[in-house]
Amino acid sequence: MGNPRTADEPQATGRPARMNGPVLAGVLPGQPAAVVGKAAEVALSAGLELVLAYADVTTFPTAGDRDGHLAAQAIDPDGIDDDAAAIAESLRSRIAGQLDGTSVQWTFVTLAGEPARSLGRYAASINASMIVVGTKEHGLGRKLEGLVTGSVALHLAHRQNCPVLMVPLGRHDPSRNQ
Repeated sequence: MGNPRTADEPQATGRPARMNGPVLAGVLPGQPAAVVGKAAEVALSAGLELVLAYADVTTFPTAGDRDGHLAAQAIDPDGIDDDAAAIAESLRSRIAGQLDGTSVQWTFVTLAGEPARSLGRYAASINASMIVVGTKEHGLGRKLEGLVTGSVALHLAHRQNCPVLMVPLGRHDPSRNQ
């Protein structure tokens, strides 16, 4: 007799588990289209919904906000950029243009707070099958920024229960690896 398993444990069938939650992609203004493109490709090929999420760092989640949705409080109400809603709408509009003509089903949400934490909380709340994010672009300025702010992609990769797909951004010279 083998060991009994609980209902939560997957049966060892030799086949990979089927993804059934949506694909969650973190998006930013000015981000290359590759992140949305790859996330849409994965969602479409797996027959899943695509959820595109923008984390507004000028707000933080309120005490009752467990999934990071933008039911949030401004960090400094006097210093908030009045264009925060316009930025999110512009991003949603750009994504709509990029995904127009595809058959992928998608939604756009605005989350509150630090991107890695808000994406992680939201991924758990929607039972995301995967999180898709872009890597930092190459360049000295971006490297210095990464030292100060950290990498959303690496933070997620180390702290999530679902797979994290990191889409490389910027140019990379393969000859530098030799």
